[in-house]
Order: sequence, then C-alpha cells, then structure tokens
Amino acid sequence: MLMTTENGIRLSYHDQGNGPAVLLLTGTGAPSSVWDLHQVPALRAAGFRVITMDNRGIPPSDEGTDGFTIEDLVADVAALIDYLDAVPCRVIGTSMGSYVAQELALARPELLDSVLLMAACGKSSLVQRELAEGEAKLIEQGIELPPGFLAAVRAMHNLGPATLADDDLAGDWLDLFAAAGSWGPGVREQLLLSALPDRLEAYRSIKVPCHVVSFEHDLVAPPAAGRELAGAIPGATHRTIPGCGHFGYLENPEAVNRELIRFLRTESRETLGETA
Repeated sequence: MLMTTENGIRLSYHDQGNGPAVLLLTGTGAPSSVWDLHQVPALRAAGFRVITMDNRGIPPSDEGTDGFTIEDLVADVAALIDYLDAVPCRVIGTSMGSYVAQELALARPELLDSVLLMAACGKSSLVQRELAEGEAKLIEQGIELPPGFLAAVRAMHNLGPATLADDDLAGDWLDLFAAAGSWGPGVREQLLLSALPDRLEAYRSIKVPCHVVSFEHDLVAPPAAGRELAGAIPGATHRTIPGCGHFGYLENPEAVNRELIRFLRTESRETLGETA
C-alpha cells in the first residue's frame, strides 16, 4: 500500500491485524519485508496491530535521490502514524530505524506510547562513520565490488561469531547478501545519515518510555553504546541479547521476539531491569 505525504513523498507500508499499534522501522538498506519472517507473525500472534514501512530511499517508497535528512525520515514516520490513525503508537526500530525512532521521540512524543531501540546508540564510533561514508562514496562513484566479497564484508559486519563459524549457516547468509545485490542512490543517502553525531545530550530530554536492546557481538552498536544511550534517556532500560551480531533480530529471533513482546506488554517499565 502507498500513501503520499503533504510534501508529495510516496511511502510504502503494510498494516496487518488488530489491537494496539506497533510500527517497525528497519535499518540502512533494508526493505520492510525483513520483518515478515519472524517479527510480524510473533507480534500479530501476541495481539498487536503490526505496521511496517519502507523508509524513504527504499523502493517502492520514494528514493529521495536529491537527498534527505533525518528530520525528513522522522516526518515521514509521523505522517504515516497520523494517516493510519495509529496514535498512540508503539515504535520498534533497529539500527538506523532506532535513530529515526529516537529523534521521533524528541520531535513528536504525543504520537507515541513507547519506543524500543535495537542495535542503537547515541553516537557512532569513528570507525562506523568511516565505513558508512566510504560505502556511500562507492555508490556515488558507481563502483561495484565483486558480489561474493561484498557479501562476506556484510556478513562480517552484521553477524555473530557462532554464525560465521558455521559454514553451512554462513553460506546461507552469504547467498542472501549476494542476492540483495548492490545498493542504489537512495541507500547512499541513508548511509550518510546512519552514522550518528553525538546526540546523547539531546536525548536527555526524551520523555517517552524507552527500552534499549543490544546484541552481544554487535560491532556497529555494541552493548556498551546501548547502555550509554539508555543512561542518557530518562527512565530508559537496557538489555543485551546474547550470541548474535548487528542483525540479532534475524540471527536470534526467538530471544528477540520474547524481549519485544515482554516490553510491549509490560505495564510498569521499572520491572524490565538491566541484564548483562
């Protein structure tokens, strides 16, 4: 399904089920379909209305090849929540989707019931910024790396050591990454946004209930960065899911889904607590 914002931006979305509304926001370069295998069925079975969307930059949403800002992505999400009459909405983000959700909690808290931030941080490391900017430059210059090499780099970047050590399992992931192919100009814009500046001080003003979920072997947003983010957001809690990397919601979906549903069903956020 498509909606068009007041600014003429077309956004692709899916709206399934009944119950309290939950909106899922993907990371850099990922289509909304990544949620369909694990998270959408689990959340629907738990009694939630599940909304997924393709962020600007991911077809069939507008690619935004003329450039866009994090404020544009936040405005897109806010427009979709309003359009679908999904207020108050529970928002779950991962990676860049968490960045959007964090900024949405600052800009439009009246739209939100609560926010869960996976693979999240309040500022990106120097290495992560260099990686994002470097890949964006490859796209800009039209340089295509060998598919097998690109798949291996993405595997090393996003998966945990147990997955990488299992040749059969790693081979399936390499096939998946290779099938995804090279990224286009819309993702180039997402890459340039995905490396966060230091937003920790700003996030001290967030009033929406937040829970940060880190993945034990995440090289992009390691658990220490997740704890730092949770420490900056008043009242936020933090938990680390063991045994997985940046793609923990796909690599260890059972544990992640339990955590998502636990948070969404928890009436008192104080009971979540911190685990190693």
